[in-house]
This record gives sequence, C-alpha cells and structure tokens, in this order.
Amino acid sequence: MKLYDVYGIGNGIVDILLEVTDEDFASLGLEKATMRLVEAEEQKALIDSFHDRHPVLASGGSVANSVITLSQLGGKSAFACSLGDDRYGLHYKSEFDQLGIELGNPLTVDEVTGTCAVLITPDAERTMRTCLGVSSALGASHIDKTIIEQSKWIFIEGYVFSNPEHGQEAIRTAVQYAKACDTKIAITFSEAFIVEVFGDALREAVEQADLIFANESEAMAYTSTSSGEEAFAKLAEIVPNCVVTLGERGCLVRFDGFEGHVPAAECKPIDLTGAGDAFAGSFLFGITHGIDPQTAAQGANYISSKVISHIGARLHSGVRTFWEEKVGKEKACAAC
Repeated sequence: MKLYDVYGIGNGIVDILLEVTDEDFASLGLEKATMRLVEAEEQKALIDSFHDRHPVLASGGSVANSVITLSQLGGKSAFACSLGDDRYGLHYKSEFDQLGIELGNPLTVDEVTGTCAVLITPDAERTMRTCLGVSSALGASHIDKTIIEQSKWIFIEGYVFSNPEHGQEAIRTAVQYAKACDTKIAITFSEAFIVEVFGDALREAVEQADLIFANESEAMAYTSTSSGEEAFAKLAEIVPNCVVTLGERGCLVRFDGFEGHVPAAECKPIDLTGAGDAFAGSFLFGITHGIDPQTAAQGANYISSKVISHIGARLHSGVRTFWEEKVGKEKACAAC
C-alpha cells in the first residue's frame, strides 16, 4: 500500500491576485491574457504600481494547485519545489502545512521565493507576470526517491521543462525513480510555448509517461494538428492515456478502457485562472480512489467550473462538497 496518491513536481509560486479596471490595465501597456517571465525588479515595480490595493495571496504554481485540489478532496499528496526564506516562502510553507501536504524541501536562506502577479480584468481574462526566483533552482537534489517509492503517481509540471540547467535534470531523475518502483507518471504540458521551445526534452519524458494532460492549443502544438479532436486522436499513438481539455466544450478522455467526450459544467466565468490545474487534481483524485474515468472527468469538470466562477486559481473551501454533488455522495464516500 503506497502512502501518497500523487507526488507533484513543479514550481513553488505565490500568486498575487489583483483585480484591475480596463483603464488600469491599458496604462500598463501589456498584452492581455499572456504569461511572461520577468526579473525581480520588474515584478516589484508592477506590484508597487498597485500599492493602494489589497492583493490576495495564494500559494500555488500549476501542479501545486493540482495537489492542493487532490488534498482538499481527501487524497494524500506530497510536493517537490524550491522556496526562499522570505515572506512569501514562509507563507507558502505555512499554507501547505495546514493542508497536510508533505513539503520536504527546506527553505533556502537569503533567496527570493517565486511570485506570479495575476492581473484580472473585468472580462475574466488574466494576464500573468512571473518571477521564478529560487523556484528555478528546482533540481535533482529536490527529488525524494523515498516519496516516489511511496507514491501511486508522480505529476510533472510542464513549466519545469523550461529550465534546462536544473529542471530537466529533476524530471529525468524523477522519471528514472518512478520507473524503478512501479510508480505511474503523469505530465501536464502547461503552455503551448513549452511544446514549441522545449519540445525535445518534453518528448523524451512523454515517451515514458502513462498519462498526459493538455489543453486544446497545447495538444495541437504537440501533434501538429488543427483541432483538439485531431490532436486527441494522434496522442493515442504516443501515450497510453490522455486528457485534452476544450474549455467550455468540456474534455476528451482516454483512460483505462474509456474513451469519449465529457461535457463541461455550465457556469459564468469570472476568472479563468487555474481551471486546468483543478481539473487535473480532481481527475487524479478520482482515478486513485476507484472512480471510473468518465465519472472522474465529470467531477473534475464540475470542480473546474467552481474555480473559474470566483477570483483565484483554486478554491479554499467546499471542494469535497462540490465533488459529492457531481459524483454522488455514496460513490464518493465509497472511494475513500
């Protein structure tokens, strides 16, 4: 019996959520709905320009949000990342301790924790500027072989591939450990630019993977196709199981004998941040707790709809209740 359902490997980032007006956003001269990496000085200047606001802080990162969702549903998870010992790193560790997520790596003295300034405009789009800080130091030394041996799955964040010096070695080490101890491997592509710029390293890992998560644009970039449906079909030749999310059109799922389309849950989007992260965490919870993949995808779509119906990349309460509403309390309880 393995202790952990999922061991996530990703960037430890504190999200700094700021609601801004269209006028505020226009004054910054930024391209809407983009994510760009920035240096610490530029990040500080951006945040300081909204000094009169009260941002919401949330410990995250893509795969971090997924393991948080899984833990909120009742699963057991661990997470490998790199944090500084500053205000944001201490906030991160405190929040993960409260969530019961194993965060084995100590804080690095005199280093800056990664942050992501998320500017949310009235149209529900988010524009992100990320300062990786010490999160970019995530390397092979952060990967805990014992935790991988005790985990059903490892879940690798696509953004980590963008660090050839340290991150790609961390991924190779994790995959090697997982293969040696019968731990399954899941990967999320994270962004289309990861496929386009770091495709060789990504493909090397995908060849070893058991499950891929990708949105439509990522899947099309990876398979050189022109639709999510085409990409989904082509991924069958590459990886045993995959999920391609299609936004308001739901998702396409191939897992453990099930293959089909699962419709999205209706909602009124307010902030699209974190939808895919919540989906992946919910789906992984389902499949590690005896729930069939179609039902797990239905539950994951429902959790995602709740995430994008409020401000922020994840829910802070009610996750288990939402899951039971969609999956059914009897089935949900039997799974735990």
